[in-house]
Order: sequence, then structure tokens, then C-alpha cells
Amino acid sequence: MLDILCIGAHPDDVEIGMGGAILNFKSDGFTVGILDITDGEPTPVGSHEKRIQETIRAKELLSIDERVTLDLPNRYLKDSPEGRIKIAEVIRLFKPRILFIPYWIDAHPDHIEASLLSDAARFTAKLTRTEMKGEPFYPQKVFYFFCTHLKMQVKPSFIIDISTYIDKKMEAILSYKSQFYEQGRENKAVQRVRDMGRHWGMLIGREYGEPFLSKEELGFETLRGLIV
Repeated sequence: MLDILCIGAHPDDVEIGMGGAILNFKSDGFTVGILDITDGEPTPVGSHEKRIQETIRAKELLSIDERVTLDLPNRYLKDSPEGRIKIAEVIRLFKPRILFIPYWIDAHPDHIEASLLSDAARFTAKLTRTEMKGEPFYPQKVFYFFCTHLKMQVKPSFIIDISTYIDKKMEAILSYKSQFYEQGRENKAVQRVRDMGRHWGMLIGREYGEPFLSKEELGFETLRGLIV
């Protein structure tokens, strides 16, 4: 069982959107997994074998407990009953209390479809009288992370302080050498991720932050942990 399952369309989406938060969660003793809906290939200089090795490296750097990569098609990802079932079976396997999934507005069609698939899979995972593997399970909460191709400002529901973890987050992102170093994009990627982190951190009085959105209201048992 996992406390948290983070779902991305491609390997590196979760690292970019919430790598710092994952390190924060792990430091608090939570168990965390990543589900990549596709292997991210084809890309200009990547390959299936390269991406698998890169995900293993990133998994080690983030101290992830479980990582699964499905075989749904990169570039042609589409919300479908078959895709929902594949994701739902992973949810039933790991039984996470909380899901983190992509924000549903983006220029990248795969990110949009990954959000739709993940939302639907959450519901699908609880169905009975089905041939799906595993027992019915329904994650209690869904939060949305941002890894968008749009230059847009969205008001998040909350921001997590990742100041302590920014360097390790960047190291995990740059594990994907085929996507950054081998395409000459590493400097631009580092600058953009750090700039965005500084922006969100500034809004909560910290050096770096990562934003998240919830469609449902949030409740607090105490004010412990609230940044003031």
C-alpha cells in the first residue's frame, strides 16, 4: 500500500511538477509511488531503453517506493475505457490514500488526456462485479500538479515549501539526459523550473515552492504546518 500515488503522462512530468513535494513527503515518512502512463517515446534522441534507465535513476534520487510505466501510446494518448482500467488496476494494487494528477488545462494533448484518464480511473477503481485485477478501492483525495506547456497563471489551492529540496529535484529532472542534455535543453530547463519555483516560494515567504490545486474544499485538523 502507498500513502500517495503521483500519475504523469510521461516520465519526467511528475519530477518537473512536484519533485520537491515528493522529497518533502518522503522526509515526513509517507510512502510514495509514481505511475507513468506512457514511456514517453518516441522523442528526437530517446529510446524505450534510455527512458527506463532514466526513470530508475530518478526513482532512486527521489527515494520513490514504487514506480510503474504503462504501455499506453505517447503522442496519441486518449481517455478510453481500456486506459482507465489499466490505471485503475494500479490504483487497486497500491491503494493510495491520495492521488496527484496533472492539471487538466494544457497545450499538450497527452497531459489533458492523462488528467481525464486519471480522474476517471479513480472512480473506475472502486467498481465491483468487474474482471479488473485487485479489490475495489477509492482514493480519498485528488490533487492536481502543474507541468504545463502553457504560459499561464493559475491560482493554486495550496503551495508546498520545497526550499530544502530544490537541488535534489533538479538532479532528478536532469536524470532524463535524453530529454535535456542530449537535446541541449538543460540550461533552459533548469532556469525555467527554478524561476517558477522562486515565484511560488515568494508567494508563501519561502525561497522555493510548488503549487497544487484541489477541486474539493480542504480541511485542517490543526494549524500545525501552516506557513504564516
